[in-house]
Amino acid sequence: MDAVDIETPRLRLKAISGAALAKLRDGDVAGASQIQGAYFSGDFLASVNAAFLTIHLEGLRRNPSAPGWFVRAITRTEDGVIVGHCGFHGAPADLGRAEIGYTIFPPYRRCGYGAEAAQGLVDWARAQGQASVVAAVSPSNTASIALVTKLGFRRVRVQTTGEGADEYVFEIAF
Repeated sequence: MDAVDIETPRLRLKAISGAALAKLRDGDVAGASQIQGAYFSGDFLASVNAAFLTIHLEGLRRNPSAPGWFVRAITRTEDGVIVGHCGFHGAPADLGRAEIGYTIFPPYRRCGYGAEAAQGLVDWARAQGQASVVAAVSPSNTASIALVTKLGFRRVRVQTTGEGADEYVFEIAF
């Protein structure tokens, strides 16, 4: 089953296929770009690693009927350029929650793309029947804290990552 694109006023959040993720993980950028129908730039490659790609690839393999709950390319509608990536950390059935993440590449920051993409994810999760969405943010990431706060998320707790760092957990409930 294919994931439906999430459309926002300026962006299309397009699920990255398992085949494209596998090519990216294996270092075949040209093959991944051909499969996806969009160019994966150096900025994209610098923002992901094999572990990130493998987590999403394995999630898609475990949940082939839930591709919308994984990583998406953030593409500008006007020209199809990938300006970042976003998505969910996995299917809510696996995680017990809908948790978003997003990255905007440096040349495209401060254009409102992060807020627009995050709002698109929140709206999509709500349309899928989720009662809330969470986002975990590093305490030092003031831009992301401002973004989720602007969207109406509220800080609900602090958690510790597997690497021992603290994260603020924000939630928006519907």
